[in-house]
Amino acid sequence: MATAHVKRAFKYRFHPTDTQAAELSRTFGCVRKVYNLALAARTQAWTRQERVNYNQTSAMLTAWKKTEELAFLNDVSSVPLQQCLRHLQVAFTNFFAKRAKYPRFKSRKKSRTSAEYTTSGFRFRGGKLTLAKMTDPLDIRWSRPLPEGARPSMVTVSRDPAGRWFVSLLCEDPTIVPLPATDTAVGIDVGLNHLLTLSTGEKIANPRHERRDRARLALAQRRLAKKAKGDGANRAKARHKIARIHARIADRRRDYLHKLTTRLVRENQTLVIEDLTVRNMVRNRSLARAISDAAWSDFRGMLEYKAAWYGREVIAVDRWFPSSKLCSACGTLADKMPLNVRTWMCDCGTTHDRDVNAAKNLLAAGRAVAACGAGVRPQRSSPGGRSAMKQEVSRREP
Repeated sequence: MATAHVKRAFKYRFHPTDTQAAELSRTFGCVRKVYNLALAARTQAWTRQERVNYNQTSAMLTAWKKTEELAFLNDVSSVPLQQCLRHLQVAFTNFFAKRAKYPRFKSRKKSRTSAEYTTSGFRFRGGKLTLAKMTDPLDIRWSRPLPEGARPSMVTVSRDPAGRWFVSLLCEDPTIVPLPATDTAVGIDVGLNHLLTLSTGEKIANPRHERRDRARLALAQRRLAKKAKGDGANRAKARHKIARIHARIADRRRDYLHKLTTRLVRENQTLVIEDLTVRNMVRNRSLARAISDAAWSDFRGMLEYKAAWYGREVIAVDRWFPSSKLCSACGTLADKMPLNVRTWMCDCGTTHDRDVNAAKNLLAAGRAVAACGAGVRPQRSSPGGRSAMKQEVSRREP
């Protein structure tokens, strides 16, 4: 029986012609318009305690195209319009399953501008990609080759706030196969002074990508604040310059995390991390910028999907597990551990580095979870206490 290959998205930059850029911009606008119309229709039905599904919104789209007011929807490919209705259906499915909040309307200025094409909406031949309603192929910068014989099943075109155009091709990648199994395991403690501290004693520095461009970003933001409000050209240029700085920061951060997570997954069979609620931790106004720059959620996401690709295991230990106060040598739980204490000595005579000790305890807890399936709970009376969350945030303060 043939082995199912992993589906992987390959993202590339491309430079559209003026005609292609105008066509894609119209498509983005129509996608946003159809999504908002369908959401409004489903919301009105919801107030009447009625359910509207994808098939009904698809019929609505057909009717909208026949009206004089929305006749412009016929000028773009119908595939992205149908896809946005499918995305809306998924959003409502997640809402009814209590996995997400109620869907929100797409904003012209803030929402991501993208269009998704299925196989009927594009042609890929001879390494050239041509989208529906276009005569010329896209001028793609092939920074890396697609897998040999790859046939994209989905194409997503997007434009970021910095004005850069991207195309993402979803293909089956036969090169992704499980790595040879090893007996190595590592505990990983995230932080701000050091991005990661491993149970092996290795400390990985925090590059602080945002701090490197903070002065340039602040200057650009001050210049934007002085521009007249509205849709003027000068204000648009100032906003574009800020977006370019943010894009450069995000690119560096993403590249660094990709290299780091790939290395950790290749070297270790089991990786143990803390199950942190970063969404709550960034409410700390003193540390929100540093926590966001560290991108702990992105790190965990990359680690998990790469582990799934290569046959590795990621174990998340309960966030209230007292990893810092627990002696990794004898198991004694310290009564107090002031935040300024970075090294401490246990009654058994062992001297601990706070972060290394935490990583070792996470590794031991992860092994216990893997062995017996038991969860790791905190040794405290009120696990949901607000003070506990503050301690967890402050423990990572540089």
